[in-house]
Amino acid sequence: MTLKVYISVDMEGVSGVVHKDHTSRDGDDYQLARRLMTLEANAAIEGAFDAKALEVVVNDSHGTMRNLIPDLLDPRAQLITGSPKPLSMMQGIDNTFSAAICIGYHARAGTSGILDHTMSGRAVYDLRINGKSQGEFGLNSGIAGYFGVPMVMISGDSAATSQAKDLVPDIATAAVKEAVTRYSAKCLSPIMAQSLIKEQSKLGVESRELIAPIKYPTPTTLTLQFMNTAMAEIAEMIPGVERDNDVTVSYASEDYLEAFKCIRALLIIAGTL
Repeated sequence: MTLKVYISVDMEGVSGVVHKDHTSRDGDDYQLARRLMTLEANAAIEGAFDAKALEVVVNDSHGTMRNLIPDLLDPRAQLITGSPKPLSMMQGIDNTFSAAICIGYHARAGTSGILDHTMSGRAVYDLRINGKSQGEFGLNSGIAGYFGVPMVMISGDSAATSQAKDLVPDIATAAVKEAVTRYSAKCLSPIMAQSLIKEQSKLGVESRELIAPIKYPTPTTLTLQFMNTAMAEIAEMIPGVERDNDVTVSYASEDYLEAFKCIRALLIIAGTL
């Protein structure tokens, strides 16, 4: 079987990124941040190829999903860019991949990490899978697991990597910064961060057979707690969505991808309010 590695790349967990001026396209520091993001992606790509990968696919997973700089990206990798995408941060993954890697990830909403949020900082207060709070890593692990692919490595701030280990104890981690406050951090230098990511990506891919894919019990219930009642009012209009309380809705399905796509659509609708 060809060793294929999938890499999902976000921005908030990149070393040196601490503020919306980094993460927003109109921010003063955005061009710097997307360059750092691309260099960390390259480090993961290099680690995967060092682990004997024959194919690497990279999915731009931040905001508009048009952040990674194509002509700076390692030419050996294929790039998925643009939005919307049916599987969002995990677009392109399927059962032909042997391992998945998350780069530049952040802590879930309401926890002490840099730029913590889950899916949307303006719409989501909490996301729960079968009653347990999960961040984007937990949500995306379910998509990878749906296809039988283990999450083998994550980079981000120390809160994000710690939360990942709670779900996948044997995952390789690269904590490239530590939050001081939500908008400040003690960061590794870019060179040191990239070196650590390369090392841990290689380790993660090499350890892939020791890491089980995440398979949430079915039926799977995904619950969104919104920031305000209007968002929940709109969401409950969708067939199959249950209103749990003033600001919370749930959707249950035997098929995890169906539940994910419903929640994703609800979030897009709610985000327009």
